[in-house]
Amino acid sequence: MLTSKQRAAMRKLANGYDAVVQIGKDGITDTLVKGVWDVLEARELIKVNVQETAPFESTREACDALCEKTHAEAVQVIGRKFVIFRESREPKVMKKISE
Repeated sequence: MLTSKQRAAMRKLANGYDAVVQIGKDGITDTLVKGVWDVLEARELIKVNVQETAPFESTREACDALCEKTHAEAVQVIGRKFVIFRESREPKVMKKISE
């Protein structure tokens, strides 16, 4: 569980990130989950874009569904984008924010 200070630091870091994953009309497929899992292991902190054709009522719903399947934590949801975090075997983001 992230503290509010950690979450704020991660929001600041993610501000300059581009979305590396897009959720489209197919929703959250097994292939998407595998890809997100791999990207989270490499980067820990990623931004995801939810397209208008995605089968979700809200961006928050898409974020919660993806977090559940990838064991990640939601950091921020704004408009059609959200940021998620999962610590990898070799922590990178936590080192940055604790310095």
